[in-house]
Amino acid sequence: MTYGRVALIGLGLIASSMAHAMRRAGAAGEIAGYARTAQTRAVAREIGLCDRVCESAAEAAEGADLVVLCVPVGAMGAVAAEIAPALKPGATVSDVGSVKRAVIGAVAPHIPAGVHFVPAHPLAGTEYSGPRSGFATLFDNRWCLLVPEGAERAAVERLAAFWRALGANVEEMGAEQHDRVLAVVSHAPHLIAYTMVGVADHLETVTESDVIKYSASGFRDFTRIAASDPTMWRDVFLTNREATLDILGRFAEELFVLQRAIRMGDGPLLFDYFTRTRAIRRGIVEAGQDTAAPDFGRAAAGPGA
Repeated sequence: MTYGRVALIGLGLIASSMAHAMRRAGAAGEIAGYARTAQTRAVAREIGLCDRVCESAAEAAEGADLVVLCVPVGAMGAVAAEIAPALKPGATVSDVGSVKRAVIGAVAPHIPAGVHFVPAHPLAGTEYSGPRSGFATLFDNRWCLLVPEGAERAAVERLAAFWRALGANVEEMGAEQHDRVLAVVSHAPHLIAYTMVGVADHLETVTESDVIKYSASGFRDFTRIAASDPTMWRDVFLTNREATLDILGRFAEELFVLQRAIRMGDGPLLFDYFTRTRAIRRGIVEAGQDTAAPDFGRAAAGPGA
């Protein structure tokens, strides 16, 4: 057992998967949970997701050894302020947000003396959301990045052991590096996916039925990514705007090169470009980062905050 009591604030995909993974690993003695909406709390109680589903974030955090903020990044500062008076000395507060510098700026001022703050980000997810969407194997062989920002080493190592127990590989990283890396591997690709689906939606010569009926694997992948929770992604782009805009600018430059090659019929350039990018894809597969999430026939249940 890594922690006696763990509090999950927000009960969406990541939090519900954490609950299942904690039970599988025996990583927590008790799991308390809180969600913003009464409907989400009712579902969590119905499926027995947590040992206790609380009526406030502060109630869930009270007496917890680990408190994990699993809400959209734009809401983390307000939640941290709410739970601060309830945090016990020696407790650790962490998060699962996809942006780190903005989260640290919003949360750290509210963390009382004697409480450890160790930001984290598990690089795992699906297009599903809500308390029914979680499953115990979500973090298996996925990376969880810790951003200690000077936190006490014992607290960092304890949180690392917790995530390893949940199946993740753990690595530490600075906040700026994290946000730039995620802009490349997650944030910009999501924005491109939203844009491509938007392009199809606006084409007058392509009907919605055509898009649905004839979707090939490439467009299906775009629509899967674009089905992700809109509140979460709105906050991600607003809080990691500089890194995302930089990567989008670089993407536009690369796109212009390919556009010109197609216009000029430059087959050798296209072949060389696709060969190099295919090698990157093969590296992802060989690293075991391409295993699909199991499909349990889950219906999207809405944000878990």
